[in-house]
Amino acid sequence: QVQLVESGGGLVQAGGSLRLSCVASGLILSIGAMNWYRQAPGKQRELVASITSGGSANYADSVKGRFTISRDNAKNTVYLQMNSLEPEDTAVYYCNADGRILRSISSAPFNSWGQGTQVTVSS
Repeated sequence: QVQLVESGGGLVQAGGSLRLSCVASGLILSIGAMNWYRQAPGKQRELVASITSGGSANYADSVKGRFTISRDNAKNTVYLQMNSLEPEDTAVYYCNADGRILRSISSAPFNSWGQGTQVTVSS
């Protein structure tokens, strides 16, 4: 299977910045989309940003102009640069990726999630 490990969360004051990282490991043949989701207490998990293997990015309206998603395909890593953070950005941030893994003498699709990293923005 594929493991995703996030890092970079923490406590920051409003207006500050954080950079999240997520590294994928396993018998990975290819990774398609890499995504960042977040879930605040009492709310549903929402898509924050996504990036294709070719580098095309999309963002939730609430983070456009403040967050930037990027990836390093050679390192199977996706990043989320978060600037001008607001208290409303407080949530657990999850990395998600899909693609194909080596299985026996063939391949199989995967869709994996990380364990999440807490981001807390104080006012």
